[in-house]
Amino acid sequence: MIQLLDQQLVVSGQIDFDNAQAMCEQGHQLIAQHSTFPLVVNLSQLKNGNTLALAVLIQWLRSTPQAQGLHFQDVPAKMLKIIQASHLQDDLVLI
Repeated sequence: MIQLLDQQLVVSGQIDFDNAQAMCEQGHQLIAQHSTFPLVVNLSQLKNGNTLALAVLIQWLRSTPQAQGLHFQDVPAKMLKIIQASHLQDDLVLI
């Protein structure tokens, strides 16, 4: 589930093969409604920081102005390792 709360996109639950497409589309819709960037994506309630979840987040990032309109907060430890192994730490703003 994705909600826009207090000027943050709050991602909760799990992103898996069953819901990745729907989560991606829902995120795109919420980002399109937002006019002020950067927008914080709060991942504190994300259950599993896997590669599929990271792929969805990157798709969201690409839909923002200059592909730099998202800051990621409370990134799960597993996802941080994937980001580092993929050498994406310079491309993503982690707070």
